[in-house]
Amino acid sequence: MTEKFSQQRDLFESERSFRLLVEGVADYALYMLDPKGIITSWNIGGERIKGYSPEEILGQHFSRFYTETDRANGRPARALGIAREKGRYEEEGWRVRKDGTFFWASVVIDPIYENGALIGFAKITRDVTERRNAQLKLEAMQKQLAESQKFDALGQLTGGVAHDFNNLLMIISGSLHILKRSATDDPKLERAMSAIETATKRGAALTNQLLTFARRQSVNPQAIDFAERIAAIREVLDAGVGSSVRLAFDIRSDTWPIKADVSELETALLNLVINARDAMPDGGTVTIGARNVVLNEPPLAGDFVAIDVTDTGLGIPSDVLDKVFEPFFTTKPIGKGTGLGLSQVHGFAHQAGGTVRVASELGKGTTFTIILPRGTDAPSRETSGTPFRGSGTVLLVEDNPDVALVSIGLLEQLGYQVRRVADAEAALREIESNGVDFVFSDIVMPGKMDGLSLAHRLRQIRPGLPILLATGYSEVAAGVRGDFPILRKPYEIHELSEAIAKLPR
Repeated sequence: MTEKFSQQRDLFESERSFRLLVEGVADYALYMLDPKGIITSWNIGGERIKGYSPEEILGQHFSRFYTETDRANGRPARALGIAREKGRYEEEGWRVRKDGTFFWASVVIDPIYENGALIGFAKITRDVTERRNAQLKLEAMQKQLAESQKFDALGQLTGGVAHDFNNLLMIISGSLHILKRSATDDPKLERAMSAIETATKRGAALTNQLLTFARRQSVNPQAIDFAERIAAIREVLDAGVGSSVRLAFDIRSDTWPIKADVSELETALLNLVINARDAMPDGGTVTIGARNVVLNEPPLAGDFVAIDVTDTGLGIPSDVLDKVFEPFFTTKPIGKGTGLGLSQVHGFAHQAGGTVRVASELGKGTTFTIILPRGTDAPSRETSGTPFRGSGTVLLVEDNPDVALVSIGLLEQLGYQVRRVADAEAALREIESNGVDFVFSDIVMPGKMDGLSLAHRLRQIRPGLPILLATGYSEVAAGVRGDFPILRKPYEIHELSEAIAKLPR
């Protein structure tokens, strides 16, 4: 009798200890259900996670923790059925607290049997919202990194090709200028040269878009009054949208100045307007807006201006949205687009220190938003340059003999005597032995010293010597525009003339 009493007491103490353990677990909701899903026990973890006290929840059906959609779809009953048939049910999904807020739950349901008969279910629920958010954030960062690496790889490829192509265009455009000076009055020859000139300019524009996408374009960032800039190019934008599309504006009066390259900004806006026009074959409205935004989304932190270009067109399918900025990707028919317009926008925005975003809904239209840093200087005003003709000796530093031949011809037409060397080391020797009036050097050159390093070296040993740099692209030129003027390839004689005229003397 004493032994039986002792066993009963031990069993009671064991059950009591287990009950206290379960009831005291705060990180997990541990509770029992009867075979129909009615809650028969409740612990402090359930109260902490779901918000119900034992008095409120005991005797209620566990389906109240599910969303309305899940209840309508029969998910609670299906969960118990799977647990009964397979011996266990596990899932993650949204659950609802007493106050109506949602949390992401990890759920386990085990059937409980006694003498072979089902007497209920043991249910364990854990709030894993923080873990899920961290996982989603990690996945987003991994996707962003993969996108960045993809665009960097494409940028390296397109940048290298565009750089070489710019040298070819330089040779074509420069040689064409020399031919035009000695051309006869033959109409056929004039038409041929005009066609070559048009094709060269088109090729230069395409190359420029490639370089902008690759972020290897030499740029001249400056403070820009956006409203004034829009007014200056209004006719170009109107021509871009055509007669069936209305152009509207929503530029707030307090919009800050923008820090960007004027030419690249205008090209990006025109590309977006043309892209919007093509998305509205039956006509519609394109709205250009601008507003101030303050961001704290590293690396974008501080004052920015958001420029929206919104259309009322067809919209972009979700499976296409991630590809729209890739070079040569286009949904337009063959011959209707190069696939470089949005690539230029992407490259311009990022090279300017900002970004570009796109939001679209099928049948309702698309909004592209360029986010650019705020300009802190006073907006610049355009000044009209006058043709410049000089004299003296220029040292041309150019490794490509064909480009050098063209550059020599242009410089001689401007009245200069030209001495040419192929690299920076030779340039230093030439200047040491023979004085020159100014130096005109390419940036990208073979050898230990590129054109930019040469310019810095000359600044040390010949502080007053004027220096003009030229490049098709140069990553090293970024941020040094204020130190040395940079002329973009391919350039024409009037552009060369204006650049020389602005050199400090």
